[in-house]
Amino acid sequence: LRSNNNPYASFGATLARDEEQNLWSTPHDVTHTEADDDRVLYNMIVVRNQLDKDSEEWQKLNYDIYTLRQTRKEVRSRWKHILEDLGFQKEADSLLSVTKLSIISDSQNMGKARDILLKLSEETNIFPTSWELSERYLFVVDRLIALDAADEFFKMASVVYPKRPSGERVDDSQKAPQ
Repeated sequence: LRSNNNPYASFGATLARDEEQNLWSTPHDVTHTEADDDRVLYNMIVVRNQLDKDSEEWQKLNYDIYTLRQTRKEVRSRWKHILEDLGFQKEADSLLSVTKLSIISDSQNMGKARDILLKLSEETNIFPTSWELSERYLFVVDRLIALDAADEFFKMASVVYPKRPSGERVDDSQKAPQ
């Protein structure tokens, strides 16, 4: 018997570990980067896993992890919605896909990408008010600049997710028609 040499012996354990350490919203999502916000989430998961599941601290951390993942999912959905409205129906997922191997297409675009991302954060509600800008969206804006679609994206985001004074909610009937 050579069970120690079986390359598939730990397959189930690897899948479970991958799913537990998933940093975004869906199992086996390899699109996360190793940015600061990923490390924060990862550290929350590590701390939660060291606690007793019946404890109040575990429940609070579990809720915080769930909330952060849902917020990320919502932001990604907003970006995807705008990309699809701009005609990138087939490309939206690939435009939003950012991995550890992703690179900036043109280093000269970095400043412009940062400016547009900051402008999106300050002048639209595409990100929640408590959101810290994620590096992954810098890569997405860089791709939009390369496609000459960054300005159109900003205009669409301004219409679909206009900045509102804090506390004022936008319901679906107030959003611009598609």
